[in-house]
Order: sequence, then C-alpha cells, then structure tokens
Amino acid sequence: MMYSKRLHNRGGRRYGMSMRYSYIMPGAASLAYHTPILSKAAKGRLAWMDYYHRSRNAAKTCRYFGISRATFYYWKRRYNPYRLTTLEAQSRRPKNTRRWEVGRVQELRIIALRKTHIRYGKMKLKVLYGREYGESISSWKIQRVIEKHGLYFNPKKTEIIRKKRRASQVKKRITELLKEKRSGFLLALDTIVLYWMGAKRYILTAVDEHGKLAFARMYSSKHSKHAKDFLRRLWHLLDRRIENITRDNGTEFAGEFDWAVHELQLGSYYSRPKTPTDNPVNERFNRTLQEEFIALGNMTSDCEVFNRKLTEWLIEYNFRRPHEALAYLTPIEFNEKHQVSGMYSSCT
Repeated sequence: MMYSKRLHNRGGRRYGMSMRYSYIMPGAASLAYHTPILSKAAKGRLAWMDYYHRSRNAAKTCRYFGISRATFYYWKRRYNPYRLTTLEAQSRRPKNTRRWEVGRVQELRIIALRKTHIRYGKMKLKVLYGREYGESISSWKIQRVIEKHGLYFNPKKTEIIRKKRRASQVKKRITELLKEKRSGFLLALDTIVLYWMGAKRYILTAVDEHGKLAFARMYSSKHSKHAKDFLRRLWHLLDRRIENITRDNGTEFAGEFDWAVHELQLGSYYSRPKTPTDNPVNERFNRTLQEEFIALGNMTSDCEVFNRKLTEWLIEYNFRRPHEALAYLTPIEFNEKHQVSGMYSSCT
C-alpha cells in the first residue's frame, strides 16, 4: 500500500487546512507528483478517486464531495491511475461539423442568375431560382456562391466597404479565451524580422501552446498572402486539427490572412499591443530558433535554401530534441502519449 500526502479537496475546492493521508493505487503516487498539466477540475476528480480508494464506499464519496452517483461512476470508468489525463474533460465539439455544400449544377445556375440580374440581392435571386428551376434553395448558398466568385456590380467598392466593416469590429483579445489543455486547441503565430547582407527577410513561426509542436518558414516580404500561405501549410501539416489561433497586430496577419482564417472557420484572437507576455510560448520558440539554428551559421537571404535547412532543423526540434516543459519528451512523443497528432516526418 502506498500513501501520498495530499491537501484534501471537496469538489475541486480547498476544504480545510489539515494535511491528510489518502490511498492511491500502486504506481499512481509518482504520477500524481509529476503531472503539472492537470487542470483544477481534473485534480478535483483525482481527489474523488483517492477518497474512494481509501473508503471503498461510493455512496460515502458522493455525499462527501456533493456529487451524483452517475457523475462519480462516469469518471470512475474513465479513470486510469497510470494515465491521470483520463480525468480531463474532453472536447464537446462535434466530430462532424456542419459544412456548406452546393452542387455544381446549383452553383452554375446561381452564377447565371446573378450575372443576368447583377443588381438583385440574394433573397430576390432565391425567388427567381425557385420559379425557373422548380426547386427551393437557401439564400445562404446563394450568398456563398456570390462571395466565392466575386459577383458584384462594383467589386472594388464592395471590397472597400467590407474592409471598413472588418476594421470596425472589436478585436477579441487572447485574455478572453479560456484555454484548454489539448493539442490543436490554440496555435500561437508570430514573425521574426531579420536583416542580412542588405536584405530584409521575415520568418513566420507557429507553436502549439499545449503540445509544443512548432513550424516556421521564411518569406521575402510580410505581405498577407505569405501569412495566408503559411496558415494553409499549417492546416494541412496538422491534418486540419486547429481550433483557434492567436497573433499580434502586424499587417501580415490581416487582409488575405483574415480571409483564410474565415474560410477555415478558426477562432481568432489577438495579443494586446506591446505585451509579449500574451504569447510567451511563441516568443520562447523564436529565441530558440535564433540561438540554435540561425546563430550557428545557417542564415542566408535565399528563402529556398534557408527553408530546406530549416525543415531539417524542425524535424530535429519536433522529433528528437527533449523539451524541459514536456518533462524532457519530444513534442511528437508528448502528443502521441496524450493525444494523437497528425504531424509526421513525411508530412514535415
């Protein structure tokens, strides 16, 4: 029998100041002291399991912590003393999210109607579509086809209006996001600006805040089209397992980049101006990239040559370099242990 000195919790909240000894299943004690990734709620559930294994009475445990038996038995079935992350709440996001779908025939019909009646709105086109083709269609599908093909009477004026509308929206700050400890939930993006032999180059970087998977790529300018390209590479590299992103207020993360974020339906958050502490994981990766790769003689203004070398270093960083923040596991090992990742060497 193994005992662990633990401050008693009731339902995850501090209860009393006395230190008590609680029974933990063999092998779990060492894990309990080496799981800094557990959330407050998971630690509360761990207290339920400790109390139960000490008392061997489920009813008494439920009364003590003020929880229902159904809740207790649900977490008891999931509980694995050798893998305490089983006590973490899982995402409730549907595996198959709703997606906009329109057939090729419908799309061609909408295009033809819009070109014929370029001044008509989507509601009028919806009525005309039903009259002409004898079937109903949603106005949302018509709107998406119009946006996809830019079917506007004055495209430049429409784009100016849309930019003004986007600029007038209040930016969501990263401090508003309740972070969840799972890979893919939040990717932090940033830019490194370098001057070399009279040339100016930009390295876009991205890090998964939980699993520490990292990616980077050099570009010749900070145009938003390059940031868009970078995001799409990330999207495919991580097998579409991205839920939210955070970035600073740089111009490279606007324009076409914003459109890509909208198309991929990602949650988007901004760090506060002049507040690097809002993005500490990426800031640390930027320093590591400069110290362990660029400063060791790998800098060149040729983006193609630099990116080939950078890819090799990223494989080293993600697959072989131990990380102190991950208990000296590599990011790939950590993600395979806690959550399946879509990033493999062939993809990289």
